[in-house]
Amino acid sequence: MTELSCFKAYDIRGRLGENLDEGIARRIGAGFARALGARKVVLGRDIRASSEALSAAVAEGLTGQGVEVLNLGLSGTEEMYFATTHFGADGGICVTASHNPMDYNGMKMVKAGSAPLDPAKELAQVKAMAEAELAPAATRGAVHAADGARAAYVARVLSFVDIAALKPLKLLVNAGNGAAGPTFDAILEALVAQGAPLDVVRLHHDPDPSFPKGIPNPLLEDNQPVTGEAVRAHGADIGIAWDGDFDRCFLFDAKGRFIPGEYVVGLLAEAFLVKEPGAKIVHDPRVVWNTQEIVARLGGEAVQSRTGHAFVKQVMRETGAVYGGEMSAHHYFRDFMACDSGMIPWLLVLELMSRRGAPLAALVDARRAAFPSSGEINFRVEDVATVISCIEAAYAPDATARDDTDGLSLAFPDWRFNLRASNTEPLLRLNVEAKGNADQLAARVEDLRVLIEA
Repeated sequence: MTELSCFKAYDIRGRLGENLDEGIARRIGAGFARALGARKVVLGRDIRASSEALSAAVAEGLTGQGVEVLNLGLSGTEEMYFATTHFGADGGICVTASHNPMDYNGMKMVKAGSAPLDPAKELAQVKAMAEAELAPAATRGAVHAADGARAAYVARVLSFVDIAALKPLKLLVNAGNGAAGPTFDAILEALVAQGAPLDVVRLHHDPDPSFPKGIPNPLLEDNQPVTGEAVRAHGADIGIAWDGDFDRCFLFDAKGRFIPGEYVVGLLAEAFLVKEPGAKIVHDPRVVWNTQEIVARLGGEAVQSRTGHAFVKQVMRETGAVYGGEMSAHHYFRDFMACDSGMIPWLLVLELMSRRGAPLAALVDARRAAFPSSGEINFRVEDVATVISCIEAAYAPDATARDDTDGLSLAFPDWRFNLRASNTEPLLRLNVEAKGNADQLAARVEDLRVLIEA
């Protein structure tokens, strides 16, 4: 058949009716089974209107190859990660488009042990098998409900936090009408049953495939005020918002201010190093100084990884790091199969706030002042490589340090930048950080912007 263009760098994403439909989903299910030699596969889906039918088609493809399918139904991507290992499955698939537009859908996949598929090997083999004409297995498989999966998942998530240490706190949670609501409720029910003194206000909580408030993507600045304003209106101590499949969570302080992801990485590094001195902490190369300073001060070891979940997970597994974080709000945990979770981070931050007896603003304001960051700035350019070469020629001769782990990173005595091509979109991404001088940060960003746009 025609090449399947829905296969991307790490997963599957496509426009409905154009390069992803139920027939293609069926082929992908069959190809996944054949490529991995799978006999048991976990299957979940998000709340999108197309996800149930696509999930059923994936199940048809899997069972046609003799696979036993353990169906999670509506669930988050991280629930699929957990269940794959929990049930000893040969792989897992979550039908989700996360924060993509309404007319898109996709799939996230793992192999046994909840490990990511190698893009050049397993994912390429799944694609090749999905494009082939596969004969059905002699014996058809069956679909079963994944009984007990959520209860076991909740127990694992709560194992990361000392519930007895939690102080009375008021939470404002915004599920964005995505998949997070029911899972959060299950976690909260278990927390309260164990004595956690939490008061919760829910916003846009019920899953709704029409997304009446828009696609949940709290990383977009336009989407942040609704959560921040609700935090202030309800007098909450913290705001928590998730994307559609809740593998990312985003935090707001009691003033309703959005906390950029790089500072949450520093917070979570501290949370783990207090419990496990000397542990390794993985970070991406985009914004590093705040995290590196915290890890060094607390006696840990900072380890750098390329940006992207497949790379971070690989480094986590290779080094045994207890935690890894990306500024994009993906947070990875050794004791969660080295996978990312959007539910574990806010629990750890609640515990840290309780132990320190301090509001979230007090935990991050000093860090933001010490290491101001630009946030990720995206540019659409005709030729990414040429632009990076021009920036390199202009800045590299005066740099005190250089790193090519992921794009071009150049450091100077009191500021630093990373410039890289997006792994998933035709964009050039810029991040700039400084040491204690927000005015200089703004000037450096403007200098780079002018040169890039020229």
